[in-house]
Amino acid sequence: MESLKNKFLPKEKFEEESKEVLSSWPTGAEVDREEAVEFHKNLPDDSCMVDKLTEADEAKKTLTQPRAGVALPDELIDLLGHLRTEGEADLLPVTIDSYTRQNQYEKAAQGIEESREEGRSLLNGFPAVNHGVEICRKVVEALDAPVQARHGTPDARLLAEITLAGGFTDFEGGGISYNIPYAKDVSLEKSLRDWQYVDRLVGFYQSQGVEINREPFGPLTGTLVPPAVSHSIAVLEGLLAAEQGVKHLTLGYGQNGNLVQDVAAVETLRVLARQFLDDEGYEDVSVTTVLHEWMGGFPQDEAKAFGVISWGASAAALANATKVIVKTPHEAEGIPSREANAAGLKTSNQIVSMLLDQSLEDSAGLEKEKDLIIREVEDILGRVKELGEGDWAAGTVRAFESGVLDVPFAPSRYNQSGILPARDNEGAVRYLEFGNLPLSADIQDFHEEKMKKRGEKEGRQPGFQMVTDDIYAIGKGRLTGRPRG
Repeated sequence: MESLKNKFLPKEKFEEESKEVLSSWPTGAEVDREEAVEFHKNLPDDSCMVDKLTEADEAKKTLTQPRAGVALPDELIDLLGHLRTEGEADLLPVTIDSYTRQNQYEKAAQGIEESREEGRSLLNGFPAVNHGVEICRKVVEALDAPVQARHGTPDARLLAEITLAGGFTDFEGGGISYNIPYAKDVSLEKSLRDWQYVDRLVGFYQSQGVEINREPFGPLTGTLVPPAVSHSIAVLEGLLAAEQGVKHLTLGYGQNGNLVQDVAAVETLRVLARQFLDDEGYEDVSVTTVLHEWMGGFPQDEAKAFGVISWGASAAALANATKVIVKTPHEAEGIPSREANAAGLKTSNQIVSMLLDQSLEDSAGLEKEKDLIIREVEDILGRVKELGEGDWAAGTVRAFESGVLDVPFAPSRYNQSGILPARDNEGAVRYLEFGNLPLSADIQDFHEEKMKKRGEKEGRQPGFQMVTDDIYAIGKGRLTGRPRG
């Protein structure tokens, strides 16, 4: 593979690769991009994700979106229709099944047949590649809200071709966020290059007057990820997408649980994205934000689970996130029923509505947290750019090789796993171990002092047991994993 650079893919190179991608599975033959552009232009206004997000952002209203996907199209339409009407979802997802995420389309085909025979979904999502363009359009046309593809795919090229030609107006993921937290043996050079193709495809539609939104996956591993780590990766994926012609980005953050830190994180994500995009000449790229409700372990008790959901919706609303990805009261049990999914949506909608005209008062603590996040991201991304000699793609690969970029608890062998996060006395996520993150000495001193104070309060040395306790704490009814005395 030639050396990876953050350069716009020329038309000839893109078209040559397209032939290979579209010929890799029979439904690829259904893709006719010129015809797909006309299909998009004839969709009703309520199908456009960019329009809905822009309108909400201007009104400072937080929209709600669930996770949902089943194997068969009629059942998917029924499920999403229920979440739209009974759950009052503003935006709709199509969660893609695990076989498709791994490009195992033969196994997905078998899952479709077995689901038909059983009369229920035996896949944990919708195999869009197997169903093809026309069935994707059937789903889109049956619904009165924008549809986003949500998945977890290191190589999403064919999935993007099928779903975008099928009328989806939002595509999630990125070459870092859908590799490092999801795959063990996929190199960053490969995943970043494959996602250049996805973003170049979105850029093609954009150049033809079709508004498509792109959303990198903000939570990463969803386990005590410090804001500066997820922000650095979100901004990088935004920069890489913008180079390929993407004009609309929704950058995400996974709720950590400390309200001040979560609000500061969402607010600074927008500020940092705007700063780096403008510095690179991408002033015409719009930025919206999404908060993912708590991604870790949930309480078994349904009433307690609603408490966790409400806390996440509160953080999203007070931070003016453009949308919130909603959890369900059955998170601890696996795939939720549609009734449970709708209940989580209604809970979040109630909270968002009640907080519509409220905000978290400015305070010294909030401003200090925002300043800390901004400084940490600037330290990290400044070093990434140095490593890449000005090229963000090359810098990303080298930064992961050296640990300058590092994701806690990720399975990828291309991740150094040198940083170790834990909560401080107030439940904010800090660093126990910094790995090779290029943070200034005073910032490291701040984190060490925070962890020292927690250790003193709990009468123990800060260490890995704290991390373990924190991972399980919310499922046990606490935010911080303190020893039981």
